Amino acid sequence: MTERVLFVHAHPDDESISTGSTIATLVDRGATVTVVTCTRGELGEVIPSDLEYLLDSPAALGEYREGELRAALTALGVTDHRMLGEANARWAGLPPRRYLDSGMRWGEHGAEPLDSSDSASLTAAELGEVAADIAAVLIELEPDVVISYDSNGGYGHPDHIRAHQATRTAAEVIGVPFYTIDESPAAKSTLVVPGSDRKRAALAAHRTQVRVEGDTFSLASGDPMPIAAAERFSRLRPATTTFADHSVASRIASSIIALALGAFVGVTLTVAHEATLLVAGVSVPWGIIAAVIITAGLLVGLRVVFDTRIVPACAAIGLIAASALLSLQSPGGTILVAASPIGYAWTFAPVIIGVVVLGWPQRRRAGKAAAPKDKIGSVPAAKGPDPQ
Repeated sequence: MTERVLFVHAHPDDESISTGSTIATLVDRGATVTVVTCTRGELGEVIPSDLEYLLDSPAALGEYREGELRAALTALGVTDHRMLGEANARWAGLPPRRYLDSGMRWGEHGAEPLDSSDSASLTAAELGEVAADIAAVLIELEPDVVISYDSNGGYGHPDHIRAHQATRTAAEVIGVPFYTIDESPAAKSTLVVPGSDRKRAALAAHRTQVRVEGDTFSLASGDPMPIAAAERFSRLRPATTTFADHSVASRIASSIIALALGAFVGVTLTVAHEATLLVAGVSVPWGIIAAVIITAGLLVGLRVVFDTRIVPACAAIGLIAASALLSLQSPGGTILVAASPIGYAWTFAPVIIGVVVLGWPQRRRAGKAAAPKDKIGSVPAAKGPDPQ
């Protein structure tokens, strides 16, 4: 089955700088690769002096960079490219729109938003609208993986951050695995993709933004970087809360309520466990059948909902203790749990169910889960220095 991967990037050149080798590797493996670009980079910088005239017109710069993008994608082998907001990357029923580059400035702590942005810019658009447009592509393509930036957008560019937010939202709603780009070699990456020679040609196509010299490339504001450096990614799973994430008071309250609920159920089922019903002349022990089903449902439900052994254990203790207490002979000589097959079944059933429910393995936390094997043409993250 052909692998499908979607990349969501903020501007032309981002696809080559951050994921060029990965895209080329996927294409070479026969995967179906789609690249969505959110804006045309109308407010980007211009490196070559002979192209500085483009700075006079954001629209002209955007058009020029769109041409560079087409050349870069051709070098990488991508045949399916979409501009976010156009008909093939727009939520059904909405008229096409053009998302503009929001721009940025360098501040004390890195990239910062401009004091004001065009109302048509990516960051000025409603997050829900941007996410819906990306979701439309996810629904159409049904990719195995979607890739975009981390929560800081790699280095803080407002458009990168918005691309992350929108892609993450869309991926979680549609249910597509979402991988983020790890810019730092020190990151504990889930996946590492070796460098590809095709990345050089793609970078060279972005002449306004990238300077390629020998085995390195550089941007207007940065130091030279190795073209052959590996590209790293991490699987970002939907945020979940577990029992351990709750406050101590909340955990204690939940445990006490579970203990009381277990005791109540224990009393009720012990009283009713010997009930029978005559059906076609046959005595059906519906009481013990219902008691076993209810006990299993209670303990399994608490284990699944709270994802911990503590709450179902409290319920089991309450249920078994109540049943054991009622099994004792009362001062008046009454015995609720008789020495009979049904009585023995009710004596041991809660214990067996409790052991099984509490004994099954704890689910692994999302952050520690293993990555899908052999995804996006990658190899497992290596320990030690970043392979160059």
